Amino acid sequence: MKALLAVFLLGLCVPVGMAAERNLIELHKNASALSNAKCLACHARVNTDVSLNKKIKTYHRVHLESKLATPKNCSACHQSVDLREGSAAAIRRQVDPQICAGCHRGGMPGAKVLFK
Repeated sequence: MKALLAVFLLGLCVPVGMAAERNLIELHKNASALSNAKCLACHARVNTDVSLNKKIKTYHRVHLESKLATPKNCSACHQSVDLREGSAAAIRRQVDPQICAGCHRGGMPGAKVLFK
């Protein structure tokens, strides 16, 4: 019984120890300075993600596959990533619309104008 309790308690401590090895908040603190390789080490899925409607490409695929001089570096759009927002969905809001407007207000020839 004591051995079973010890194994149970040890099991509770291991995930906490593992989390301490990889502090995700600290890892994302200087997002603007991270290379694509560092970002894609965990987020490689953005290269293959598909939308629910297969006729519509995801934002990442549109920009990465574009023949225009769109930003190809993760940090060009994701200049800061704050994981303390409390929700993974909050990360989608962490691309400042002013960054998008830089190209989509007519600043890049060929880019669809989305902002006036």
